[in-house]
Amino acid sequence: MTGERERHWRTVYTDKQPNAVSWYQPTPEQSLLALDRFGAEPGQSLIDIGGGASTLVDALLARGWGDVTVLDIAAPALAAAQARLGVASANVAWEVADITEWQPPRRYDVWHDRAVFHFLTTPEQRAAYVRALGEGLAADGLVIIATFALDGPEKCSGLAVERYDADRLAAKLGPGFTLAADWRDEHITPWGARQAFTWCVFSRTD
Repeated sequence: MTGERERHWRTVYTDKQPNAVSWYQPTPEQSLLALDRFGAEPGQSLIDIGGGASTLVDALLARGWGDVTVLDIAAPALAAAQARLGVASANVAWEVADITEWQPPRRYDVWHDRAVFHFLTTPEQRAAYVRALGEGLAADGLVIIATFALDGPEKCSGLAVERYDADRLAAKLGPGFTLAADWRDEHITPWGARQAFTWCVFSRTD
């Protein structure tokens, strides 16, 4: 299954420019809002799960973050981000990995995931994600996750997704994480379609 997922996303980023995919956003406004709201600071460490070619890493570097890791299953997505950043890419740790099989080498202060979790459609995949989260998040760490809302798309990039509200997402993460805030956002795709997202911030409590 991992091989199929890797081939799918590698093809997506090989066939399309980063700004031609539905999840593209010029500025990661909601992510930065969450970081600011909960006092995340440039001196902390952050990992962007499924960060791919996202511009979040650009914004973090511009803000002075010095310990940023971007993880994605598709090497071409990370290569696009590296090419865009140029020499600044040397200041970022890049991980090509499937989150459901990844073994965190360390712990991070902030775990950020915009739209990976909703692609995990089996209990086994979700359990593997929560395992990685538990191993990779600092004891007092912050979790920022965005998924399609209950009225959001049923598919993305040709793949089925799971849709969530805050209560359902909290139940999937389990008792080790406490919901600190949630809100709704409507993402506008490059071609003008609206996609409803649920954004949640959790604190670690175990």
